Amino acid sequence: MHPDMEKIKRMLNKAFQKFPNVTGLIFHSDQGWQYQHHYYREQLKEHGIIQSMSRKGNCYDNCIMETFFGRMKTEMYYGSENEYKSFEDFSKAVDDYINYYNNERIQQKTKWMPPAKYRETSMC
Repeated sequence: MHPDMEKIKRMLNKAFQKFPNVTGLIFHSDQGWQYQHHYYREQLKEHGIIQSMSRKGNCYDNCIMETFFGRMKTEMYYGSENEYKSFEDFSKAVDDYINYYNNERIQQKTKWMPPAKYRETSMC
């Protein structure tokens, strides 16, 4: 299977039905054809979504999120793919991991504190 505009339209419509109020959301992507397509850009605009796009050939524009997703896949997905019996199971695992990452997982770069605690102490 490969992406085509009809699939993209269905995906956007389902997302906007499930989440009708997304005004102010920032959507970051690479420069894939679908993200540059007039229909896609107009749909984001109509729903109040701010589109952010990496510069062409510059993977560093989104490196923080790419690092996070790589870490998440390594720590909670790879090797456990068959444990998720449904989308709901997988969705809950993602939510649980994001909560763990932000509130429990310590890192050297955050002075051995979870990111939420580090942000909290850095604001003082």
